[in-house]
Amino acid sequence: QVQLVESGGGLVQTGGSLSLSCAASGRTVYNYTVGWIRQGPGQGREIVAALWKASTYYGGPVQGRFTISRDDAKNTVYLQMNNLKPEDTAVYYCAASPRIFPPAGAYHFWGQGTQVTVSS
Repeated sequence: QVQLVESGGGLVQTGGSLSLSCAASGRTVYNYTVGWIRQGPGQGREIVAALWKASTYYGGPVQGRFTISRDDAKNTVYLQMNNLKPEDTAVYYCAASPRIFPPAGAYHFWGQGTQVTVSS
């Protein structure tokens, strides 16, 4: 089992930045795909970024603005979000899977989510 706890969400103006953290426990997440998955109001889940070992994936709308990283000593995955836009408003979930870059619905372990709101 992997337990995931997100932190770092909040309210920011357009063009601002936020950094999300996902602290994992139970297993080392180095051997898992860890993804940041968001769900906006009335929308489905969307993978914004994922990390497996040293490989990364970014969704089209966030490329060049978001960066996913991992601190193996802390067993924590981060999402640095820059140049935020109102359409980035969503609940952001951290999720982990033993599969390599699975689709959003195939992640096994989920955090509780953290709200990110970008005001215009």
